[in-house]
Amino acid sequence: MRAALARKGAAALFDEFLALDRTWRLEAARVEQLRAATRPKGRPDDEARRALVAAKAELRCAEEAFAATTARRDDLLARIPNPPDAAAPDGTTDEDAVELRRVGTPPSFEFTPLDHLALGEFAIDKAAQLSGARFAYRIGDVAVVELALYRYALDRVMAHGFTPVLPPVLVREAAMFGTGFLPTDAANLYRVAPDDLYLTGTSEVALAGLHAGEILEAGSLPRRYTGYSTCFRRESGAAGKDTRGIFRVHQFDKVEMFVFATPETSDGEHEAILAIEEEIIGGLGIAYRVVAIAAGDLGPSAAKKYDIEGWIPSQARYRELTSCSNTTDYQARRLNIRVRAQGTPRALHTLNGTAITARTLIALLETFQHADGSVDIPEVLVPFGAPSRIAPRTSST
Repeated sequence: MRAALARKGAAALFDEFLALDRTWRLEAARVEQLRAATRPKGRPDDEARRALVAAKAELRCAEEAFAATTARRDDLLARIPNPPDAAAPDGTTDEDAVELRRVGTPPSFEFTPLDHLALGEFAIDKAAQLSGARFAYRIGDVAVVELALYRYALDRVMAHGFTPVLPPVLVREAAMFGTGFLPTDAANLYRVAPDDLYLTGTSEVALAGLHAGEILEAGSLPRRYTGYSTCFRRESGAAGKDTRGIFRVHQFDKVEMFVFATPETSDGEHEAILAIEEEIIGGLGIAYRVVAIAAGDLGPSAAKKYDIEGWIPSQARYRELTSCSNTTDYQARRLNIRVRAQGTPRALHTLNGTAITARTLIALLETFQHADGSVDIPEVLVPFGAPSRIAPRTSST
């Protein structure tokens, strides 16, 4: 366990937990001894009464210390991440991700390609006046194309047996803790203090909570859901990173896939989610690559994760469009979701994957642009309300 956690940079945390756990066990035994000593047998004499008073005083001190140790122990345990899968590559940053394959050829232009802000109507400055940095208006054709992307993704995912869900975006602390976003990712969460609720950064949270506290029958698995929701992230630590456009914003929309599976089938479900993501991105004609994320770059809940990175012409590089993770039994244990197999309940596995976000809109606009600033829209989006072409911009917004 320690060796696996060391690959996530959590060996020291694990060691601290084990040391405190030993202290906790000693203190627990001492508290039980003192509690036994405060239960007199028969009628106590004066000496026995004095011993009882001393034992009760010592018990109060011991219980206070034990409570503090318990709180610290529980906090450390909550911060220990899910150990990475043995197949996850070594490394600690996105540069350590291992490329698995490339699909499609990045477009070449006989002109300097424009970025998405010049190709569509994005009122970034107006949004900043209204809400601050990292917010955006999408207006006119780009708004319609973005909506068509969500409906297109939902259609593809539902064709693979996923049940559509419109989930809550405000959840209690227990849901954030259960999915692993608390306590370690608190800096990236928006909290509505008066109501003690959190705005979710992904519908993964609400979809995971759909069966919290339940025991599911093995025959009912896998259960596959797809959620559409608006998502909110503080992007703490992203100062100076991706400040132009809508690549990294505080509010965005997303279609998410979520699966409840048996431990024996979760690896296969992970590959299936990735295949659906490739079908969605590939179906749009966007050049992309698939990478396996390094162990030290995984989030707390993920044991294994794939990203699909699409080609962004204005940046001349691949950037993350979707991701999918196998969180094994990490979330299920925290949310107390189990599967009954042969009469014995045990923790099941959960998986999640991005079907689409507005980042795909960036890749789409820039990939299919022309020298005059017009953009051809993939035909697969037209049945979902998208125009076949976006006309050149005549003025900046």
